[in-house]
Amino acid sequence: MNTKKLVVLALLVGMGAVLHTVVPGFFLGMKPDMMLTMMFLGIILFPDKKSVLLLGLATGIISALTTSFPAGQIPNIIDKLVTSFVFFALFLAFNKYNKSIISVAVLTAVGTIISGTVFLGSALLIAELPGPFAALFASVVLPAAAVNTIVMIVLYPVAASILKRTNLTGNRQQTISQ
Repeated sequence: MNTKKLVVLALLVGMGAVLHTVVPGFFLGMKPDMMLTMMFLGIILFPDKKSVLLLGLATGIISALTTSFPAGQIPNIIDKLVTSFVFFALFLAFNKYNKSIISVAVLTAVGTIISGTVFLGSALLIAELPGPFAALFASVVLPAAAVNTIVMIVLYPVAASILKRTNLTGNRQQTISQ
């Protein structure tokens, strides 16, 4: 794996960790997971299996360390690993649309809903939920999907532009042909 790619992924995970830490839990210890946006952005910018695994593990562990959800450590790790590979599979399935901001926004919303479902489902099986599944889903997962989608709409064009200008993706032919 390229050192430049690792640095960019580490920066994304670091920014996600800060956002995950500073956003307060607002409904029974649950909060929107801004770390998902950074994980999704990393997968979109570097769509390969090693990056997806690294992002899933790193964001899962850091989310587990910073969670405000009671007994949410293991569900966070499970959630991020599963979500990273499901998001990656969806991203590859819709590969011809992946350059569009609309497709990136839709994938982010769907990925956040998948993440919330996996998190709540695993928390329900491993521990107890502090409230009904439907209430937690409606009051946290759906608003988080909206917030993550808006953040991705803002961040994706900026990040794609920066990577294109700095050639961090390692695409030499693109630089030569320009």
